[in-house]
Amino acid sequence: MQRRHDRKASKNRDQFTEQEKQSRINHSKRSVGKHEVRSWTTTTKQSLCLMWQKVKVQLMLSMSFLTAVFLYCRRLYSFLAQLLKRWSNYLQRKLIRNLSVLTEVDLLGYSAREWKGETKQAKHMREAYEELFWSYRIKYLRQVRRDNYCVLRAVLFQIFSQGIPFPSWMKERDILKLPEKLLYSQGCNWIQQYSFGPERYTGPNVFGKLRKCMETLKTSWTEIYATKDHEKRGNTCNTLFSDESKEHKLYEAVKFIMLYEVVEAYEQIKNREEPKHNLFSLLLARDSSSDPLSFMMNHLNSIGDSNCLDQVELFLLGYLLEVKIRVYRLHRFHTEEFHVNYPDEYRREWNEICLLTEDDHYYHIPLFRT
Repeated sequence: MQRRHDRKASKNRDQFTEQEKQSRINHSKRSVGKHEVRSWTTTTKQSLCLMWQKVKVQLMLSMSFLTAVFLYCRRLYSFLAQLLKRWSNYLQRKLIRNLSVLTEVDLLGYSAREWKGETKQAKHMREAYEELFWSYRIKYLRQVRRDNYCVLRAVLFQIFSQGIPFPSWMKERDILKLPEKLLYSQGCNWIQQYSFGPERYTGPNVFGKLRKCMETLKTSWTEIYATKDHEKRGNTCNTLFSDESKEHKLYEAVKFIMLYEVVEAYEQIKNREEPKHNLFSLLLARDSSSDPLSFMMNHLNSIGDSNCLDQVELFLLGYLLEVKIRVYRLHRFHTEEFHVNYPDEYRREWNEICLLTEDDHYYHIPLFRT
């Protein structure tokens, strides 16, 4: 019994040992499998990390490059924007400096800027501007360059921009022949003392210079009057009144026409004939312009140089150009001379142009709006 029991126990031990061995083998296999899985996972992670490091470096390099490009483009854009702004400001300053009749500005805004403070004169001027705005429907104005051609510039600019035709008498006569007629037919040799604005003395060249002035006036007026499109005509006027040399020729041509008409009126008075208009008698009654030579020397020669047109000459200008010149004289506000017509006698078919002045010396162009 005892042996049988021992054999059984031994057999059980052998079976247990065999199971233990198999368990250890299975455990070992599982451990190897787990180790292999961990090893593969670790290897994969390491590969991915290595790959990510490489990709990360590439991404960082790419981002750095894109950032550098962006910053460069931004700086380039900023530089170009500044350059464009400076160039635009330069062109604008150059245009404003050359353009002798500026673009329209708000009337009351202009008044507020020009007449600040609470002095009696400032209040008076602001009241006058407000009266123009509310009672006369003048909402805007165009500033005219402040020199001694100012009134001639303001008048001619409006004649051209409105497309006003030649005066009737100018259609009947060739104005290009007026210098020749005055110099040779009427024997006015003193015309050689004619001054072209700042040019105080011209001498023998006066005839040729006057001829060029008359040609500029006739050509410019004909061209602009033939332009029926309002916007195109305005652009042509802006171009013309940005050319200082050309616009000065226009003013000198008008000055000469005034002189020529005074010469004719003077000859009529000498021959005891009635002058065309009584304003010639008034003009020649002045001590400073009792004859055409004194009129030229004491009045016309200084226009564009040290003086501008006075009241009597404004009458003559309106009469010769056949326009009614209405002038709003702000320093005469609250008087009967607040707005005056030059000439005071005019024909119904004449066109009307308007001027605005604060001192009877410098003039601007008022613009009406309904």
